[in-house]
Amino acid sequence: MLRPNWKGGTQFSVKDRDDWQVLDTRSLFKNSYVEVFQEKVVLPGEHRLRTWTTVRRKKAVVIAPVTPEGNVVLIHQARIPIRKLLWEFPAGQVDDSMEPDMPLLKETALRELAEETGYELAPGGDLVFLGHYYTSQGYSDETNYLFLARPVRKTATGSNHDESESIVECREFSFVRLREMIADHIIQDANTLALYARLAAKGFVSFGGALPTTPGSG
Repeated sequence: MLRPNWKGGTQFSVKDRDDWQVLDTRSLFKNSYVEVFQEKVVLPGEHRLRTWTTVRRKKAVVIAPVTPEGNVVLIHQARIPIRKLLWEFPAGQVDDSMEPDMPLLKETALRELAEETGYELAPGGDLVFLGHYYTSQGYSDETNYLFLARPVRKTATGSNHDESESIVECREFSFVRLREMIADHIIQDANTLALYARLAAKGFVSFGGALPTTPGSG
């Protein structure tokens, strides 16, 4: 963690929830995706001043699309920072809101599903909310909201993702194969690992990797 020292800036005192005190904050960098701050913070119950570099990021959704046959849909995407192509669940940031409500989260999930994979929720299907998780809580407030979409079907138009996302292909895998890919270190991104763990913890995935008919039967 980088903790650069600096002096100056506008001093103010804000008492945050649970008695966190943010004594000073300064924006170092900002674009349409992230903003980097340098903050001076006092933790609840402490008097020590801590200087921290924090990245604020839009909220995002991650979707596990499951077909009527019980297969999961993954995208193969180029990840420039690590110079790798990774198999992942589709995901995307929520636009126009730093604190999105559930209708906006679901709308974003269905849009990202269609754009990135060319699949959509079939008539009578369910979009199940599975909670959220923090991707890099040591330096970022990035919060990703997890969904299960089942059953899904291919759209008439196919995928329509932004070229900047560098999605190479989209493919269906069995849950057994997905589990093998996790065990064999083929699946490496936090979103897919976290969503698979949440599916398993809530009983949507059995120990052997198959998708139970009803939650809790695995």
